[in-house]
Amino acid sequence: MKKLLLVCCLLMGLTIAANAQSTQSVEKAKGLQKQLKLTDKQTTKIASIYQESSEKFEKIKKAEHGDNAKILTAIKPLRTATIQKIKTVLTPQQKVKYDTILKGSNGTGGMGWGEGWSAPASE
Repeated sequence: MKKLLLVCCLLMGLTIAANAQSTQSVEKAKGLQKQLKLTDKQTTKIASIYQESSEKFEKIKKAEHGDNAKILTAIKPLRTATIQKIKTVLTPQQKVKYDTILKGSNGTGGMGWGEGWSAPASE
């Protein structure tokens, strides 16, 4: 009985964590939607891009065992790929505004990505 209860708690915890991660991706996309006047379809695609990147980021964190220097190095290509994927969803006018947002974020993530997710790492 204790094992069953433990397994249930573990599954609930994993479900809550996954749902929270998905909610954050949607919120980040909605932030961009307001700033760039995205359509609902664009917002959905960008939320999916953020979700995919977030999952990859979590894998990097686990692989690097919390070593911040290694994590920062490992996520540079992920940041670049995330930005490029987002740009494929945007119109030319939205891309210009998005670039302005990225430059204004000074590597702090500007769009709630924390750890610089929305801004390319400065060289």
